Amino acid sequence: MKETIIAIRMTLVLLVVVSGIDPAAVWAVGQLAFPNRANGSFVVRDGRRIGSELIGQPFTSPRFFHPRPSAAGKDGYDPRASGGTNLGPTSKVLRDAIAARIGGRTNVPADAVTASASGVDPHISPANAYGQAARIARANAIPESEVRALIDRHIEGRFLGIYGEPRVNVLKLNLDLLSRQ
Repeated sequence: MKETIIAIRMTLVLLVVVSGIDPAAVWAVGQLAFPNRANGSFVVRDGRRIGSELIGQPFTSPRFFHPRPSAAGKDGYDPRASGGTNLGPTSKVLRDAIAARIGGRTNVPADAVTASASGVDPHISPANAYGQAARIARANAIPESEVRALIDRHIEGRFLGIYGEPRVNVLKLNLDLLSRQ
């Protein structure tokens, strides 16, 4: 009986620590050290939340940079249904989808025609952004050199200088493009 009481007490102590104290401590550190990121990295414009730096969203107008394709949810870009397609390189469905997205173009960056693992990646490669520059310039009646300079200013380097690849946040880039008009 004595061991049972000790086991119940230990279970209750661990329950309080693991389910209460630890999450509260992690939340407090996040709020103090990284409040923007801990609260979703929302982008606010004119007092309204218009998106998140961390979650991609669809842009379909020719005036804006387009994100990479999304496989998250029925219509894509649904963070509640985050995930890839799980289609492998031998999948005919994947090959057909990529061929349709390429649409006869040449030298298309891979991220312009393939979905990310999460399906809501907010970034594209610099090559993908530069590949869209001519369309953006035509649609917005601005010089392509100005669009390319805009892309240059939005390229984020590798994390700690070594991890990942250079990337461009589509929402931030489109907001900057919009503010220039």
